Amino acid sequence: MKTVVKKSRKQQIEEKATTLFQSRGYAATSMRNLAQDLGIEAASLYSHIKSKEEILQRICFRMAEEFYSAWQEVDEETGGNAAKMEKAMIAHVKVITKDTNASAVFFNEWRHLSEPFLSEFLAMRDDYEGRFKKILKDGMASGEFKLVDDKFMMLTILSSLNWTHNWYKPDGSLSPEEVGKRLSGLLLNGLKNN
Repeated sequence: MKTVVKKSRKQQIEEKATTLFQSRGYAATSMRNLAQDLGIEAASLYSHIKSKEEILQRICFRMAEEFYSAWQEVDEETGGNAAKMEKAMIAHVKVITKDTNASAVFFNEWRHLSEPFLSEFLAMRDDYEGRFKKILKDGMASGEFKLVDDKFMMLTILSSLNWTHNWYKPDGSLSPEEVGKRLSGLLLNGLKNN
């Protein structure tokens, strides 16, 4: 028998807000919209959250932490830079496909964060992107990868991976791991020195 976990009101609010932010956009979603979708009075929302932006902060920073947690698999890879990059791509896709609505909000709505949260978010993003660039630089230095513009290649890789939230279907024929493997195969094929 499956155990049903009752979600807290705060979790319910965050989930509903994530769906609304994804479908309408952060700016076009009001607290009144959120309250209506939850079937409660707008004023009662404030007993659970301070503001609409608090929800956006929670979504963006939770997703960022999930990307960082998934990177542990990458750090444990001992097989060379191509294997490390493949692991990084698969780990990244797994995080994106876990909750495609939250991924869409993370990728598209972070610009609405205010300071100091915006600067903190951008610093985390720069650090994360730097991890991909390091694998690329290490691969070029070892001769495993062709000499390429590491920033351009990192942006190409992440742009390709980040788009999966738009088309991935949990009930589709490919698992997140298979999606990550196929994407990494295509991207690494043009990068490897054969």
